[in-house]
Amino acid sequence: MRGFEAAAQLVAPRIKAVGESRGFAAARLLTHWPEVVGPELAARTRPVKISHGKGFGATLTLLVPGAQAPMIAMQLDQIRERVNACYGFNAVARIVLTQTAPVGFAQGEGGFAEGQAAFAGAPRRPAAPDPQKLAQAQDIAAGFDNPALSAAMRRLALNILSRRDANDRKANP
Repeated sequence: MRGFEAAAQLVAPRIKAVGESRGFAAARLLTHWPEVVGPELAARTRPVKISHGKGFGATLTLLVPGAQAPMIAMQLDQIRERVNACYGFNAVARIVLTQTAPVGFAQGEGGFAEGQAAFAGAPRRPAAPDPQKLAQAQDIAAGFDNPALSAAMRRLALNILSRRDANDRKANP
């Protein structure tokens, strides 16, 4: 025993073995997928395996929801560049998309369900505030001399005004 060890050091050999069995020489591609391709693409894709054929370069298989496949197909070059940047050389020559339902398939024979993955939605972008609410929040913030306090009060007032309508049962029948 060498004392306490980080949990990552204890499980690293097992994760590497599982990743290599699916063709992933660098487990970083699996464990840091959102950092490699970005949060929007990671929410709609999952790396499944890398297969090495007879030619140069490997083939990366990605699992995508069926409806998102055409949009992902237009970004394959960008994904390939990012994956190859992760490896540090031109490791992936092709990317193949495998379409699936957003919640996966029911378990089949043997209790295994190939292609079962939970896909997260794309990050939400806040909607533009209502001009009337924005003016009302600006009026509230105008009563403060300190610019930092004024900006904070404007954001607080805008948040409160926006939530008031969303939670008002009479306003939203």
